[in-house]
Amino acid sequence: MEENFVRQESVTVFLVKFVLLVILKEKNQLKQRKLKMKILGIGNAIVDVICKVEENFISQNNLTKGTMKLIFDENEFQSMISNLKIEKTISGGSVANSIVGLSQLNNKVGFIGKVSDDELGRKYEDGLKSENVEYFYSMKKEELPTGTCLILVTPDSERTMCTFLGTAGKINENDVNEDVIKQSEIIFLEGYLWDEGEPKKAFEKAINYANKVAMSMSDQFCVNRHKPHFLDLVKNKLDIMFANEQEMISLVNAKNFNEVIDFAKHLNKLVIITRGEKGAISILGNEIIENDIEKNLNIKDLTGAGDLFAAGYLHGYLNNFSQIECLNKGKEMSTRVIQQIGARL
Repeated sequence: MEENFVRQESVTVFLVKFVLLVILKEKNQLKQRKLKMKILGIGNAIVDVICKVEENFISQNNLTKGTMKLIFDENEFQSMISNLKIEKTISGGSVANSIVGLSQLNNKVGFIGKVSDDELGRKYEDGLKSENVEYFYSMKKEELPTGTCLILVTPDSERTMCTFLGTAGKINENDVNEDVIKQSEIIFLEGYLWDEGEPKKAFEKAINYANKVAMSMSDQFCVNRHKPHFLDLVKNKLDIMFANEQEMISLVNAKNFNEVIDFAKHLNKLVIITRGEKGAISILGNEIIENDIEKNLNIKDLTGAGDLFAAGYLHGYLNNFSQIECLNKGKEMSTRVIQQIGARL
C-alpha cells in the first residue's frame, strides 16, 4: 500500500511538472506574439559621405587602410573633407545599415541613434522613415552636430573611414526606451558604441532588458581598444555575434584560424565570421557550416558588405532558416551591395 502511495505521488509530481511546462511554453509563445519588433538596432547615427581617393591619400593622411579612425576635432574633419569630391551622401552607421537591409526584406524593425535637429539630422531621419524603419528618437537641437563618416574608397574598392561622431557619440541610457527593448525579439548592437563613455551605459541598459542580444564587433581597432570588455560580452552576454576573421583572431589572440574555431565552438552560441575571399562560416557548438563567395563580380565599393551580410543572416535566423540558408542569404545581400556605391541597397 505504501509503495502504491509513493507511485501515485510520483505520478502526481510528474503531472504537475508537465502542466507547469505547458503553461510556461504557452506564456513564452504569447510573449513572442506580443513582441512588436523583430529586431531593434542601437548604434551610431552617422551620415556617410563617400569619396573616391587614390592610394597615396591614405598614407599621406596617416590612415590605416580598411579601418575606421575617430576624429574628435570637427575642424580637422572639415579640413580633410574640403578638398575631396563627394560621390554620394547617405544615411549610414553600421547597425543602421543592417536594420535598413532587414526592413527591405520585409521584417518589422526599429532603430535608436542620436542626431541633432540640423540639415544632416533631418536627412538621416527621413532616410530611415523612407525605408519603413521605426525611429525611436525624438530629434532636437543638440550641442554637437549630427555625426558624419567620411568613407574613402580606393581604386581596389576597399574603404577606409574617418568618423566625426558629433552628437551620435553622446547617446546615453536616457535615450534607450526599456519598453521598446522588451518588445523586440532581438536587439542588435555595434562595438563602436564602446568608443565613448555615455553610449556604454546605453549599451548595458539595452542588454539588461533584452530578450536576445546580437552584436557586431565593428572593426579590428575597435576590438583592440576594448578587448577585455568584448571578451566578457562574448562569453557572458551575447546570443549572436558577427565579426570578420581579423577581428576574431585579435579578440582571442589566436595564432591561426583553427584556434578561433575552437574558441567559438566552446561558447555554445551563434558565431558568424566573414573571411573575405574565403567566404563565411557559422558556428554553433560543434555545428560548423561554411559557404563561399560569388565570383567574377563588378565590385565598386566594399562599404556595407559586412552590414548587409548581417542583415541577410539575421533575416534567415528570424525566419527559422538553416545555418547554410542564413549564410547564403547574407552572401546574397552583401553581393548586391558591393556592386554599387554606398552601404545601402
